[in-house]
Amino acid sequence: MAGLEQAIIEFIESMGLLHLTVGNVIMILVGLILVYLAIRYEMEPLLLLPIGISAVIVNLPLTGITDEPHGLFYLIHHYLISTEIVPLLIFFGLGAMTDFGPMIADPKTALLGAAAQIGVFVAMLSAVLLGFTLPEAASIGIIGGADGPTTIYLTTKLAPHLLGATAVAAYSYMSLVPLIQPPIIKAMTSKEERKIRMEQLRPVSKREKIMFPIITAIVISLLVPSAGPLIGMLMIGNLFRESGVVERLSKAAQEELMNIVTIFLGLGVGSTMRAETFLTAKTLMILGLGVVAFASATAGGVLLGKIMMKLSGGKINPMIGAAGVSAVPMSARVVQRLASEEDPGNFILMHAMGPNVAGVIGTAVVAGVLLSVLG
Repeated sequence: MAGLEQAIIEFIESMGLLHLTVGNVIMILVGLILVYLAIRYEMEPLLLLPIGISAVIVNLPLTGITDEPHGLFYLIHHYLISTEIVPLLIFFGLGAMTDFGPMIADPKTALLGAAAQIGVFVAMLSAVLLGFTLPEAASIGIIGGADGPTTIYLTTKLAPHLLGATAVAAYSYMSLVPLIQPPIIKAMTSKEERKIRMEQLRPVSKREKIMFPIITAIVISLLVPSAGPLIGMLMIGNLFRESGVVERLSKAAQEELMNIVTIFLGLGVGSTMRAETFLTAKTLMILGLGVVAFASATAGGVLLGKIMMKLSGGKINPMIGAAGVSAVPMSARVVQRLASEEDPGNFILMHAMGPNVAGVIGTAVVAGVLLSVLG
């Protein structure tokens, strides 16, 4: 009987329920909220769903799923996320999915993608003023680029302890672009400016599309070597797409590979959201700074758009500058929707896609610069 009683006591003591903390409960609720938002409102469901449910799992005590050296989530984070494999493969897949044609057809729109990067530096400066270190501030500021993989890539190198907070902020606010951007755009532009129609883009030849990723990868890697891995993988994927001779590989990069690495990315990020590391004052500040980053990035793009509108004699719709944040193609669609509200016959989606895809390159370059200076 004594042995049975001891076994029962040991079983009860081994129950995770007895080791559940208030922090665990809060993080489980946070994870369930992310799952709800992903399913109910389809907010970046491919990332927020795995991030949310893995956040729930890692906050269940004594499961061992995050334990070193054999816990599944530990292995995913340590060998796939921290080693940069997953973020780089995501960029490879993105390259295979991206059409740089609109930017090639109108190269000046690349300047709008660059202007939107002001959000990175506004948020970075704000973070420094709030007491974050420079590497931490850079990891927070890059949220303004609206590029989840780049945020994860830079944070993993500069401030890995902030990975969960920065990744959740980046992907959450990316999904909220249709809510964040319109008020800012409308506040900075008039109805007449939003009605401006733009000339149809010129056709882009296959040769141009093939040469673009090759030249871009070489030039940027020579100028900013730290951006080489991100830009290189992005352009390799794009070359697969545009060459026309490896369609099977391009399709695999866009579909099967992206699906697999997206699963690992979501699980790996969610595994960092344990109560003891996530429930801090810094996390709340990061979420607030994420809004600052997105808002200032949108404002920076629109501001340059208005300058370009004046210089072009009213031929450029300043709203396309808001698409300079690299939330592809969501921010471009927001611009098109606002244009259609003022003039149902105004079609500027492809013009907005120019700065939109330029923003992807711009954020990667900024990340490379920050890494070379602070890494």
